[in-house]
Amino acid sequence: MRIFSGIQPTGRKHLGNYIGAIVQWVAGQDRGEAIYCVVDLHATTVAFEAAELREVTYDTAAILLAAGLDPERCILFRQSDVPEQSELAWLLTSVTAYGDLQRMTQFKEKSAKQRELVSAGLFMYPVLMAADVLAYRTDEVPVGEDQRQHLELMRDVAIRFNSRFGEQFVVPEPRILDVGARIMDLQDPTSKMSTTASSEEGMIFVLDEPAEIERKFKRAVTDSGSGVRRAPDKPGISNLIDIFAAVRGAPPEQIEAEFADAGYGDFKAAVAAAVIEYLTPVRERYSALRADHGALEAVLAEGAARARAIASVTLADARAAMGVGAPR
Repeated sequence: MRIFSGIQPTGRKHLGNYIGAIVQWVAGQDRGEAIYCVVDLHATTVAFEAAELREVTYDTAAILLAAGLDPERCILFRQSDVPEQSELAWLLTSVTAYGDLQRMTQFKEKSAKQRELVSAGLFMYPVLMAADVLAYRTDEVPVGEDQRQHLELMRDVAIRFNSRFGEQFVVPEPRILDVGARIMDLQDPTSKMSTTASSEEGMIFVLDEPAEIERKFKRAVTDSGSGVRRAPDKPGISNLIDIFAAVRGAPPEQIEAEFADAGYGDFKAAVAAAVIEYLTPVRERYSALRADHGALEAVLAEGAARARAIASVTLADARAAMGVGAPR
C-alpha cells in the first residue's frame, strides 16, 4: 500500500496538526510505502514572506523528523523540488469542473480573508493537491477532517480522467482519525484549532515550553455546571477529553470514567501534564535537528530524487494517454 500526504510549511505546528496529521504520518511508515511532502508551492497561494518561506520549510521538516519520520523508512521532500507534480496539475485541469472548485469551503473561507488579492492559485489549490497525490498512484491519504472535501474532489478528478483517457490513476482513500481528528480552540471550543482562525491563547504549539502549556490549559474555556463528561452542551470539556484521549491513546469513555469525580481545575491540570509529557521529546529533538541546515537540505534533496523517480513515470503515462507531447 502506498501512502501520501502533504503539510503546509510553518514552524508553528499546533496540537491539532500533530494529532490529526503528523502522528498518522509516523504510523504510516509501518503500514506501507510512505511518501510525505512539505507543500511550499501551496504556501504561495496566500500572503507570504518570500524571505521566510525556505526557513519555515526547514522548520517543518525538522518537526516531522523530530516526531519520528525516518528517511530510511519514508520519502520526505519539498514540493517545489518535484516539478512533475506541477505539470500534472495542469493536465488535470482538463478534467476538473470549474463549479466544483467554486464550491470548495476552504477557498470561500480563505478568499474572504484576503484583503488585497484573491489569487488564481488559491482557486486552483485543490487541483495541485490532487496532482500531489495522484502523481504517486496513492492508495491512502492521511488527512485532517477539514481536508475531506478536497479528497472527494481528487477522487472525482481521478475517476473522470480514467473514464476519459483510460485507467491511469489509483482512486485514493482518505484516512481520518475518529479521536483527535478535530482538536478545538481552547478559548473557543466550538471552532477548530487553527493557525489562521485561533488566537495564540487558544492553541497549544508543538514547541511550546511546559510552563506555557500549563498556563494555556489553566485558562482553557470550560462549561457551566460540573462533571467531566462529553455532551453537546459541554464543548469545552468535551474538547479537553478528546485531547487527553488522543495523547493517552485511550478511548474517551475511559477518560470520562477516570475523572468522573474530578473538578474542572484538577482535570485541566491533568490534561496539561499529559500533553507536556507527550510533546517534550519532540521539542527536544527538534532543537538539535533545526540547527543543521545542511543535513535538512540533504534529507529533502534525497527525498525529492526518490519522489521524482515515481512521479516522472506517472506523468509520462498521463501525457501519453492525453496525446500531449512527442509520441513515445
